[in-house]
This record gives sequence, structure tokens and C-alpha cells, in this order.
Amino acid sequence: QVQLVESGGGLAQPGGSLRLSCAASGSISSIRTMGWYRQAPGKERELVAVIIIGVTTTYADSVKGRFTISGDNAKRTVYLQMDSLKPEDTAVYYCKFAVRPRAYVDLDYWGKGTLVTVSS
Repeated sequence: QVQLVESGGGLAQPGGSLRLSCAASGSISSIRTMGWYRQAPGKERELVAVIIIGVTTTYADSVKGRFTISGDNAKRTVYLQMDSLKPEDTAVYYCKFAVRPRAYVDLDYWGKGTLVTVSS
């Protein structure tokens, strides 16, 4: 059974930093993307940043220049370094791995989320 576990959330002051980590366990292979999403209270879940393995990295406009995503496909881990945090970054952050274990079969695995609160 595949599990994704996030860690590193918590309380930060505006202008501060946090680093999120996400590690996958279980039988997981053929990872296509590793990404971070977030959902603020009363809002829909949105993409924050994603690594498309072997292709590119993409960020939401709202976090460009402040957040950095990195990952290790072999170790099945992904990180999100968040700097210059703003109150509007407050949300539950989720990691997601998209995999293609065999032809024409695409699966998404989600973590349970970690809360990030930015407040003075």
C-alpha cells in the first residue's frame, strides 16, 4: 500500500521560512510528477509547484521567486522550501505523486496534508 507522508508544517511569521518534506512508502514506481498543492479555508485546492520528471518544474505565479521545489525520484521524496512567507500562504499543503505503473494506467497518490500558518 502506497502512503505519502508530509512533514514540516507549522507556524511561521510573515517573511519567515518553512521547509516541507514528503516521503512515499510502499510499492511505487514510474513516477511521472511530484508536486505540492494547497487548500486555504473556503477555497479550492490549487497547484503550488510540480516537478515533471525529466522535463521541467512549474510554479504558481503567486509563489514564483519565493518557493523552491526539489525532489529525489530514486528516494521518492519531494521538498518545498518556502521563503518570504505571506499570510495568504496559510493553507493545508498536500503532496501528490502521479505514476504510470504500466501503459495507459495513471494513478495519483496524495498525502493527508500538513498545515502551514503564517501569522504574526
